[in-house]
Amino acid sequence: MAHVSTCLWFERDAEEAVRTYVALVPDSRIGATLHAPGPWPGGEPGDPILVAFTLGGQSFQALNGGRRAEYGTAASIAVACPDQAEVDRLWDALLAGGGTEIQCGWLRDRWGVPWQIVPEILPRLLADPDPAVAARVFSAMQDMIRLDVAALERAAAG
Repeated sequence: MAHVSTCLWFERDAEEAVRTYVALVPDSRIGATLHAPGPWPGGEPGDPILVAFTLGGQSFQALNGGRRAEYGTAASIAVACPDQAEVDRLWDALLAGGGTEIQCGWLRDRWGVPWQIVPEILPRLLADPDPAVAARVFSAMQDMIRLDVAALERAAAG
């Protein structure tokens, strides 16, 4: 059976990024690290070039590519958070050191990787059988940078 994983590209600091991610997200761990057998455009023999890791139970790889990658927003790492405290913890940690806020629960960490930090209640509120509730929640979400559980619940209540 084939094994599928997402590969993230870093300039030279894949190991640091992976350590950061694994420390933040439960059910995460670092796997094997491959080292360059010879010189490469981004470094010297023995430098780490590929780090396998599991993030929230999902398989990933981090590649040191020798130059910074420019990530679009067509793909992101999405994390469903049980409550506001977890949203805040991840949001603050991922912005630390130079990350940037985007909108509607999206941010870029200091390596430029896009993330969605979403409270678990949001999809439930957006799927409310009352279309007016879903519309109010959707409208409130569009005005947010970091998602705010209490504000989403107030919007749902009308």
